Amino acid sequence: MPSVFDVLSHDHQEVKQMLSELESGPTTATGATADQLALRKKMVETLTIEESRHEAAEEMHFWPVVRERLPEGDRLADQGISQEQEARETLARLDRAQAADPEFEALLADVIGAGRDHIAFEETWVWPGLRTRLSEAEASDLAVKIERAKKTRPTRLHPHTPAAPGVQSGIF
Repeated sequence: MPSVFDVLSHDHQEVKQMLSELESGPTTATGATADQLALRKKMVETLTIEESRHEAAEEMHFWPVVRERLPEGDRLADQGISQEQEARETLARLDRAQAADPEFEALLADVIGAGRDHIAFEETWVWPGLRTRLSEAEASDLAVKIERAKKTRPTRLHPHTPAAPGVQSGIF
């Protein structure tokens, strides 16, 4: 059975792949066609959906465990949730922008940088300590909870939704 780290690592790999594709894709500035820009916008929508589900599941199950199990858990969880909140706000603005607008590329650059920073934060600062404080069974149970939550979470969270586990349960 996979552990929470396997599940989250898989999510992170998918996001990093999407970020790389978006980063290297054609833009208005490089002469992208209307079809290429439409595909770019669709990729951002897919990223938004996946991130919304992932972050909601983390806020319901992962960050509470971080708070409970790690000596610096409150600080780490607060930092991680703050990063996720900023990403939600930027993704919401990106969702409203047109792919041909210069603002779209600026917002996308922010999302790409912030996404990579957040993944590195979790994998470098949070996971090592948590690995030592969860049994194999606990890590597997947490993986199941996160996978289950991702299937039932909203595809888009309102950018001002508080990062409280009970708030993340509805569809917006």
